[in-house]
Amino acid sequence: MGGATTAELEERAAGRLELYRKVIYRSFLIAGIVVLLPIVTTLAEAYREDRASLPVAFAGGAGGVLFLWCYARTVDTGLSGRLSRRDTVLSGALTLLLSPMMVVHPLWCLVPLIWAATLTLWVPGRTLKVALCLGVAADCALFVSWYGGPPRWHELLLLFALFTALCASSAYVNYYYRRMWDLHQEADAAREAQARLAVAEERLRFSRDLHDLLGHSLSLIAVKSELAMRMSETDPARAREEMADVRRAAREALREVRTAVRGYRAVELDAELAGVRAVLEAAGVRCEAGAPPEGLPPEVRAVLAWVIREGATNVIKHSEARHCGITIAAYGGSVVLEMSNDGVRAARRDPGSGLAGLAERVEVLGGTLTSGSRGRDRFLLRAVVPLPEEAR
Repeated sequence: MGGATTAELEERAAGRLELYRKVIYRSFLIAGIVVLLPIVTTLAEAYREDRASLPVAFAGGAGGVLFLWCYARTVDTGLSGRLSRRDTVLSGALTLLLSPMMVVHPLWCLVPLIWAATLTLWVPGRTLKVALCLGVAADCALFVSWYGGPPRWHELLLLFALFTALCASSAYVNYYYRRMWDLHQEADAAREAQARLAVAEERLRFSRDLHDLLGHSLSLIAVKSELAMRMSETDPARAREEMADVRRAAREALREVRTAVRGYRAVELDAELAGVRAVLEAAGVRCEAGAPPEGLPPEVRAVLAWVIREGATNVIKHSEARHCGITIAAYGGSVVLEMSNDGVRAARRDPGSGLAGLAERVEVLGGTLTSGSRGRDRFLLRAVVPLPEEAR
């Protein structure tokens, strides 16, 4: 695939990573809303039963909304890797201020539990995490036990054990989501490093090949040029012979370079099919590709490989496809390549030069190239290339 395709793949990979981050963030946010809504609604019940005055009910409601904002900010900044001390202190102070609301209704114990379970995702050290859970569990047990009157020791111990288990299990679930996010980041970084390493290795191989090809020729040209310059006055005939050798060496070097570059630029049908399948699936497009017929001439295989390469580039750049199918078959003295996908977009005013150049390649062999929508949800790129008599 070309450089533009690589750029598109990198952009798509970054987009998928950001999408997964948003999914995790929204999962945390929805869970927080689902838990906090019934907690806040208990204020109306407490007000009707004279267990909370109107100012206390309003303060509790405002505190719940503010806590949800702090919770969302803590999750967002934590996933972005920049959790600040200010967010931690602010959310902790708000949690302490809301702790007495557990006397109004026991459901308010979920506020400090949510805070602790979320904060354990980014608090360093296992000891600090355990201390955080135990401290919050003790705080919840103390306040909830006063809901029905003065507590007893066995009630305190039972509540402490219950809240410790709740906090630990919530922290474990949150840790699972955070670990999945970390694994996605590590996998993305590994793919990027692998791609950069592959590019570096290819550049090194190309430079090594050029050195092997041109090292001797350029050294010969330099030596003979210097010799011809020295002999230009004493032996002009010999100098002309040396310059003729220089010209032959230069032409030979040029031929070798062209051969090497042609080898790097050449495309092979089977290799292109495998590469396109891997690239499309890496971009989230399921690709089904059939094997080409046996005995196709090299020039036909090369043109079909170019069609597949350009078609895959367009799938990645200009569609939102989830499935791509590639078929190559021989019919009545011609080979037909069809490349379809289900990511039809609105037609562009500028079709670009890729398909135009591709059509020229196909026309050189007497073939035709067509492209366009087939129905409302399918785009088809079709190349028909006639086969030589000996290949039919």
